[in-house]
Amino acid sequence: MSVANRYVPGTTAPVKVNKGVFRESVESLGVALLIFLVIRTFAFQAFRIPSSSMEETLFPGDFLFVNKFAYGAQVPFTQARLPGFTEPKPGDIIVFQFPENPDQDYIKRCVAVGGDTVEVRDKTVYVNGEKQNDSFTVHRDPVIQKYGPRDNMEKLVVPPGHLFMMGDNRDQSSDSRYWGTVDTRLIRGKAWVTYFSWDMQRKLPRFSRMFRLIK
Repeated sequence: MSVANRYVPGTTAPVKVNKGVFRESVESLGVALLIFLVIRTFAFQAFRIPSSSMEETLFPGDFLFVNKFAYGAQVPFTQARLPGFTEPKPGDIIVFQFPENPDQDYIKRCVAVGGDTVEVRDKTVYVNGEKQNDSFTVHRDPVIQKYGPRDNMEKLVVPPGHLFMMGDNRDQSSDSRYWGTVDTRLIRGKAWVTYFSWDMQRKLPRFSRMFRLIK
């Protein structure tokens, strides 16, 4: 720590002034900022649920952490990714860049991976010919649409390195049925835990939804 002497008029002796305090404060702030950026880039990132497409699993106003370790974080300004602990698999809830607008993040559940065949018949999803009876799936519109991919979608083979993503609230979700599969290079990370939840209608916190693992 550096110390300098400064003469103050009206005094008979120089006063010692600590010149290192400001510099140390700036350095500490810089280190803290660097640690925050490293964690945000390679480990965890906060995300807020903006819509009802993932109800009843996730609600608008839920705040969650995204685990970037799981699939391997992307190295900034490159297409390279760090090694991950696992590969995306059906059932995982994943945050990714929207294929039609990479500046916008989406969150959906993985239904199928590269090489799988997906089909929707009368609201029921079939993967590789097997009917999917998932407890998390919600249908709020009893009407089965005759046209459009929401309730009936022809067979689609997921390309290698891509994922077929759907919202749990199937009747109110814009997902791979409409805009296609998601390149795994667009993945941000795996949804991990809700750390806060705000009921936007009642203007109150949802304490029961805080610090819950997402699955």
